[in-house]
Amino acid sequence: MKIILKHPQWDVFDSEQRFQVLVAGRRFGKTYLALVELCQAASVRGRLVWYVGPTYKQAKRIAWKPLKEMTRPYWAAKPNETDLRIELIWGSTICVRGADNYESLRGDGLDFLVLDEYASMAPEAWTEVLRPALADKQGRALFIGTPHGRNHFFDLYEAAQERPNWATFQYTTEQGGNVPSEELESATHEMDERTYRQEFEARFETLGVGRAYYAFDRIHNVKNYRFNPQLGLRWSLDFNMNPLCSVLTQVSHGVVAVLEELILPDSNTLAACEEFLSRTEKWNAGSLLHVQVYGDSTGEQRHTSASRTDWQIVKEFFGRYRDRFNVTYRVPSTNPMVKDRVNCVNAMLRNHAGQHRVMIHEHCKHLIRDLEQVCWKTDPHGNSLVELDKSDPMRSHVSDALGYYIAREFPMRPQMGERSGPAIF
Repeated sequence: MKIILKHPQWDVFDSEQRFQVLVAGRRFGKTYLALVELCQAASVRGRLVWYVGPTYKQAKRIAWKPLKEMTRPYWAAKPNETDLRIELIWGSTICVRGADNYESLRGDGLDFLVLDEYASMAPEAWTEVLRPALADKQGRALFIGTPHGRNHFFDLYEAAQERPNWATFQYTTEQGGNVPSEELESATHEMDERTYRQEFEARFETLGVGRAYYAFDRIHNVKNYRFNPQLGLRWSLDFNMNPLCSVLTQVSHGVVAVLEELILPDSNTLAACEEFLSRTEKWNAGSLLHVQVYGDSTGEQRHTSASRTDWQIVKEFFGRYRDRFNVTYRVPSTNPMVKDRVNCVNAMLRNHAGQHRVMIHEHCKHLIRDLEQVCWKTDPHGNSLVELDKSDPMRSHVSDALGYYIAREFPMRPQMGERSGPAIF
């Protein structure tokens, strides 16, 4: 079996320690290395080796097809597509499994095991089920993944450095050599600092702890831009009823200027529309004002009246003022995940390259307080949750409104492509 790996991958592959922990940036080549390790472990007669992903569907999507391609010349029979099992001609077996139902993994004794994206698994999958499965054969294990905050993967990485028979490795995306440097440079302009360090530099960041909008500071993000009649207007809404919040923004050369905030206690969508009309009257100088409307996608389902959704009310309102406004709607079918939306805002407040691309007028006091005070929610044990703390009814709603706009127009980068790697056989 011919194996071709890059230098950092060889460091892991050559390790003789029984347990290995690899922390690496996105597109480093972790999964490719894992499949090579699986094939190597299964090259000895009569072995049982497993690839385990966070879920069954994820494991199948990531590993099953390339694993079949790698082992095709050595099949003893056609792979079992139901059980995701490959039998090799010398009596070894490779299986693909998911940790989402880890109790179902009990029973088999394993010679080798890969736990891919271990940070996204329940730690009990290892401690209660998979670790005992290695005991009778003194089997080996490789943990791989990108950091996901300082959770159990961080604890394992820290503890492994002090344990006998354990080895730890940490590499950036750049060291993996699969992503061009110009792509990484581009990403520094589109991602906030903490997210970039976690995803591409493989650092254990506390993304979901403390202040949600940690990238905001008044010195760099508060600036009093004036309305520019040469630019269109953006209006983004959060449909919370008390208060009902929205923001008026313009964008020029990639910089978002928040001109005004609309904060209406104990209100409704029609009142927000009327407030919009009042606030924009000073900017409507006889010609059509071009307006792009953004906001909470759930406004298509919820009702502030007996028969109309929030977005129906907004559209009917603008329908009555076609002589004043030229309107387009930029509302997604579903809202982005809260964490993704917050990351998008942080990336605009300050990206990894040190650029500040959101400027807020000093009169937007509620928005400024949101960005300074909104925190992540914690459970009774103090563990951070991936949702915002909304215990203060006045907080988070106007920053949500800004977030809907930014997530729509300035989304986080999709996963970058990886250069094709070498064949294993």
